[in-house]
Amino acid sequence: MDMKNIFNLRILLALVVSLTIVSCSRNSSDKNTSRATGWKINDKNGGFQYNDKFQEQETAPGLVFIEGGTFTMGKVQDDVMHDWNNSPNQQHIQSFYMDESEVTNKMYTEYLDWIKRTYPPEEENYRLIYKGALPDTLVWRNRLGYAEMMTENYLRHPGYGEYPVVGVSWIQAVEFASWRTDRVAEIELQEAGYLARDSQYGSSAESNFNVDTYINAPTQTYGGSDSIINPERSRRRPQVTASGDTINKYARRESGIIGPDYRLPTEAEWEYAALGLSELRSFNVYRGRKKYPWDGQYTRSGSRKTRGDQLANFKQGKGDYGGIAGWSDDGADITGQVMSYEPNDYGLYDMAGNVAEWVADVYRPIVDDEFNDFNYYRGNVYTKNAINEDGTVKIVTSDDIVYDTLSNGHIVARNLPGEILQVGVDDNETYLRTQFDKSDNRNFRDGDVRSSRQYADSFGEEDAGTDGETRKMYNSPDHNVERDTLGNMIKEYDTSNNRTSLINDEVRVYKGGSWRDRAYWLDPAQRRYFPQDMATDYIGFRCAMSRVGSKSQNTKKRN
Repeated sequence: MDMKNIFNLRILLALVVSLTIVSCSRNSSDKNTSRATGWKINDKNGGFQYNDKFQEQETAPGLVFIEGGTFTMGKVQDDVMHDWNNSPNQQHIQSFYMDESEVTNKMYTEYLDWIKRTYPPEEENYRLIYKGALPDTLVWRNRLGYAEMMTENYLRHPGYGEYPVVGVSWIQAVEFASWRTDRVAEIELQEAGYLARDSQYGSSAESNFNVDTYINAPTQTYGGSDSIINPERSRRRPQVTASGDTINKYARRESGIIGPDYRLPTEAEWEYAALGLSELRSFNVYRGRKKYPWDGQYTRSGSRKTRGDQLANFKQGKGDYGGIAGWSDDGADITGQVMSYEPNDYGLYDMAGNVAEWVADVYRPIVDDEFNDFNYYRGNVYTKNAINEDGTVKIVTSDDIVYDTLSNGHIVARNLPGEILQVGVDDNETYLRTQFDKSDNRNFRDGDVRSSRQYADSFGEEDAGTDGETRKMYNSPDHNVERDTLGNMIKEYDTSNNRTSLINDEVRVYKGGSWRDRAYWLDPAQRRYFPQDMATDYIGFRCAMSRVGSKSQNTKKRN
């Protein structure tokens, strides 16, 4: 064989190999072709539409990324109080996001401003919506102390704008997170061209945005305003098939544009994030020997700065809320401006001191790690969308607003116009399931009828309650507040001497020490509880968000 034939043979062989590689590559990695059916994806003629360009979840406003992992939850230092409510147990947390600081007065007053514009309190039908969202500024009052300056100024004065909001109940914190979810999704959809620009400024009770409504019934968002939600009128050019049909009119979950909800962090998430284990993988830390969000076993820094040498804002001792000015001063005598101290390894500020923080969990003395050690959370109440007779979701209107009277007499709106009415799950969702069998799981394996353990023989069957609540195990006071037809409050205060606990399904965990607390409470493992419908001058909150997709950020994709 001459050299020319050998050369041509080599070229032919190279072409065959090249075509084989290209063919295999197309078959295995062509994102425009389904690996299940071989059909085209995102075809201009229609069919299955999917965001195949999605890389990873973007970090939403105010949040920082927390890579999940395994850690020792609970207190491993000496339990000098002998509470035994935070015994060490190993937990694994999925990656998530958390606010870099506590929610501030400025952030919360933005929420109040939106409510006031959308549901004007001068209108009788909406008056209680705004009132129910207001923080309790009277939490600052003290029988033997002067605090009227804080009562009048702390929430709204710009001098306190970057200070953590207080006087907010757990219920109010949850409502703020829900509002924040809608506002962030609203602006993201505007930027993507699905909604008209600046549509948020014209919101009203009859025309506002709710992300769940948009996903389930987009044409009813903004009260069905065609000028806002019709993609043909927006900046985004609609996709039209050869037959004239418009596809991809509205953003779905598949678009990747709508992220998970803002929410309160679970207790396990908060404690994991406070420990700041991102750069500490030693055996000592893994076993739970870390005491504070910073390194070391002390509350003072070795280097003195203008704020003094304390590493957090907490009570030094009796009569000492700030220390000696310029020396051992922590820079604040009440709450302090957020981000005044160094962040922990995750970039989170004030995870010890300043204000304690609400977390999502219902309080129980024992974390039931025997049942679950993955994303532990007690407080699940499962709901579903209410459905009309014609099969559409039921949207709350101004005439459908339901108000709840809390145990302290305060009134809050249970739902708002524009939202989808939620109802508890029933047999249609629970039949033959092994994961859950009812809507309310707050007292699962801890005092419900099926697993009750009596602490005293004197607890009679009447204490168990007909609704399966936790009276047998947690014999707590049963206060009741109602209003008559004239709106007057009728208080029924439980004066029984047989009550043995303040724990029930309405108390929530709060974590972290505050400006009122001694250093003992700065340990992230410490846990306390407070009624979910009440507020104090030392409990604030921050929001969290779940992570979708990869466990780590910037993970290289396989070809």
